[in-house]
Amino acid sequence: MSLFEFSDRAKKYQADLLDFMDAHVYPGEAIYHQQMRDSGDPHFHPPILEELKEEARRRGLWNLFHPHPASGPGLSNLDYAPLAEIMGRSPIASEVCNCNAPDTGNIEVLELFGSEEHKTKYLEPLLAGTMASAFAMTEPRSASSDATNIELRMERDGDCYVLNGRKWFATNALHKNCQVMIVMGKTDPTAAPHRQQSMMVVPIDAPGVTVMRGLPVFGYEDRVGHAEIDFADVRVPAKDVLKGEGEGFAISQARLGPGRIHHCMRAIGVAERALELMCERAQSRVTFGKPVSENANIGDWIAESRIELEMVRLLTLNAAHMMDTVGNKEARTQIAAIKVAAPAMALKIVDRAIQVHGAAGVTDDFPLARAYAQLRTLRLADGPDEVHKRAIAKAELRKSRGKRAIVVTSPNSTKVTVA
Repeated sequence: MSLFEFSDRAKKYQADLLDFMDAHVYPGEAIYHQQMRDSGDPHFHPPILEELKEEARRRGLWNLFHPHPASGPGLSNLDYAPLAEIMGRSPIASEVCNCNAPDTGNIEVLELFGSEEHKTKYLEPLLAGTMASAFAMTEPRSASSDATNIELRMERDGDCYVLNGRKWFATNALHKNCQVMIVMGKTDPTAAPHRQQSMMVVPIDAPGVTVMRGLPVFGYEDRVGHAEIDFADVRVPAKDVLKGEGEGFAISQARLGPGRIHHCMRAIGVAERALELMCERAQSRVTFGKPVSENANIGDWIAESRIELEMVRLLTLNAAHMMDTVGNKEARTQIAAIKVAAPAMALKIVDRAIQVHGAAGVTDDFPLARAYAQLRTLRLADGPDEVHKRAIAKAELRKSRGKRAIVVTSPNSTKVTVA
């Protein structure tokens, strides 16, 4: 019996999703890659995606991430965790089921803080999967892991704000269906540090918005794009400020908590698939007259991979359980821990799988090289490892303060004070 019990509804979704992956998603991957190659456009939107999206809708495997029953199945974080892991096994499955970042986070922000106009114009099409969106927070000239560093200015001018600055790594901004961004900038540099920022809804085709380029990651040009975007005197109506001026930092914290755990769940799925590929290759590849799997070091890699994977899965499920039972704020240390642990674990397993595959492992004949690039990027996305470790350390130090010191006597009669 599992330490964490999933609801009967969640178990049904798991079975249905696994069947969908086997029957349609995995076979669809080859078609997807062929359509991308044939197009010659790194940001082409392959027709197979729309076909698979229609099948996912038909099967009821749509908006699985959404916690509100009116827009999705209303699953808890714990119930959604294995579904995100299953989708993480394929590079296309999350989008096919309308569970891909950054749309998931933007949907939740618009649901919580958007106006009725925002919900009609943007939220409904996002929930329907007919529109894509981007999230513009990271900047090229500042360390954006500290939101107080943000430089893009949002200056009030009558009933509008005027935006000037530069963003980059705005994922989805080159998606063929992207029509809107949620942009974070600084409205009042004189306010308290966490009241200086605001978030606004900005159409991607607004006058003054220039999508300058897509940023490759380790040489890979992502289909949906990680865009560098220039904002030059972009006028945004005051009605498009989310929640109110000065609320940007609070919104970002509400948005990034669930997003981080979703990333970790998907990373576990990537690691599972890499481990499967490693085992298959180790048994089929023969060197010096025997399968590679018979070498002790390869056996160790396989065993260690399973151990490390299960450890991180339990850590992630515990974080999801805490989010459900005591809330995201109380679970922030657990969320930070998995954000460090999951990408590192998955990277290690993918690296081992690449080594077992030999030269083929670094080619596009297998999904390992691209997976490695994406997982390495995940150690920076939604906050670098160092920021999360700092948060965990601060929490541990807070716990140690004020504890009564205990004086013990060592065998040589030396008094030692311990916490």
